[in-house]
Amino acid sequence: MMRAVPEVPGRILAVDGIRERHRLVPPKFRRLLLATRAAVWRLSGWVRVCDLEVAFGRTRRHNPHSKLHRTSTNRTKSKMEKSGIKSQPPLPRDDSEQVIQAEEQKQKVNEYPDGGPTAWLAVGGATACLVVSFGWVNVIGLFQEYYQSNQLRDYTPSDIAWIPSLQIFFMFAGGIFAGKVFDDFGPRYLLVTGTFLHVFGLMMTSISKTYYQILLSQAVCSAVGASLVFSPAFSSVSTWFLKKRGAALGIVAAGSSLGGLVFPIIIINLLPRVGFGWTIRCCAFLILALLVFANFTLTSRIKPQKRPLEFLAFVRPLREPAFALWTAAVFFFYWGMFIPFTFIVADATVHGMSPHLAQYVVCILNATSLFGRTVPNVIADKVGHFNVMIVMGALTSILILGLWLPSTGNVPIILFASLFGISSGAGISLTPALCARLSPIQDIGVRTGTVFTISAFAGLTGSPIGGAIISKNGGSFTNAIAFGGTACAIGTMLFVATRIAFVGWKPAKV
Repeated sequence: MMRAVPEVPGRILAVDGIRERHRLVPPKFRRLLLATRAAVWRLSGWVRVCDLEVAFGRTRRHNPHSKLHRTSTNRTKSKMEKSGIKSQPPLPRDDSEQVIQAEEQKQKVNEYPDGGPTAWLAVGGATACLVVSFGWVNVIGLFQEYYQSNQLRDYTPSDIAWIPSLQIFFMFAGGIFAGKVFDDFGPRYLLVTGTFLHVFGLMMTSISKTYYQILLSQAVCSAVGASLVFSPAFSSVSTWFLKKRGAALGIVAAGSSLGGLVFPIIIINLLPRVGFGWTIRCCAFLILALLVFANFTLTSRIKPQKRPLEFLAFVRPLREPAFALWTAAVFFFYWGMFIPFTFIVADATVHGMSPHLAQYVVCILNATSLFGRTVPNVIADKVGHFNVMIVMGALTSILILGLWLPSTGNVPIILFASLFGISSGAGISLTPALCARLSPIQDIGVRTGTVFTISAFAGLTGSPIGGAIISKNGGSFTNAIAFGGTACAIGTMLFVATRIAFVGWKPAKV
């Protein structure tokens, strides 16, 4: 018969050192140690399982009604009373199998495959999502110029600018809702709903004639659908990669550049041939095909966990100094960054560039942005994401204030578009990577949604403010460009402040 060892305080304290040393045991050896525990139980009646179970953080639930338990407990109590030792209450025990499963699940969450067929298919699906969401928004400059010359020629540039501004706003603002749904249910429901709304909104845009019809269909319905496919793209890929996260997210972000390169060419060539309606419908069918592919390939590695809806879950991250500074930095940077996207075509036309060539300025910007959204991310994996973000933010500010502001001819405007595509592309693609860096992986959807939702107000107000400045200055773009460059410069300074709050002044890969 096995004999129980009295649970005296000295016995428990002796195990504390083993418990501390357990933290140094690599996870892959824990099962071997548990097997050793079982063997010791069988071979020796004097070694209690609780010694090793306490040491390794696992206990077995004993049946208090068993004969063996009652006999050993009574015998132990009588010996302790004779020796004058007071009995101690037993250590709290829980089901060892449940603890093992919980620790294995936690270990799986923290093990990033950084590759594999499923992970790279998720990258492909996420890239398709960026082509049809952010890539579509990248052509807002074409629509701004087209509406001013055609359907909405009776409206001011500031009035028309509300269409792309609302488009940007709803695409980002939906992130706070999409992030919560992603954490609770995964990407599937978001993709299906977003596919329907995005395509339906564009089909309605193709038959719209008036200002409010275009506003509701293109700026609201289509933009909300784009938001629902944009948000889970970055969050899903972040669950598959850690060491290669920057490169993977750079490939995903390159989808927006690819869309910004393909869609303008389609629009420029189809508009004079088939008209506005069928041009938009052709783009909508292409978007539908890409989203069908994304619905089948985009997955998350983390099993969704439904949690109660709590407003503080979105606000709580802002109590962290580094995260609050980061959110403010992204707001100011995006506030100024969308000014060139919206007005560069109109500005080029005012300065004497032919309308046909001016339309291709957007293509040039997005073509170089393809480079900016991939190469800097690979470099960021080597030298640090914050470090690269600060450099690219400073470069964006310098280009707007130092190159675009004094430009009056074709060559400097095209040169600006080429270089701005690189710097702004890096800034956009590094944003979700840095959100992931500042967030626990289980809360990445909510926290990324918080950043993008606050940034949505920058996209909502930036272009109308720029349009109002242009109208007030008699059609001159100078002060609007200065506003955009100053906002980007403030955002860059806040990037520096975020890095200091996160790791301090020391040189580091961060």
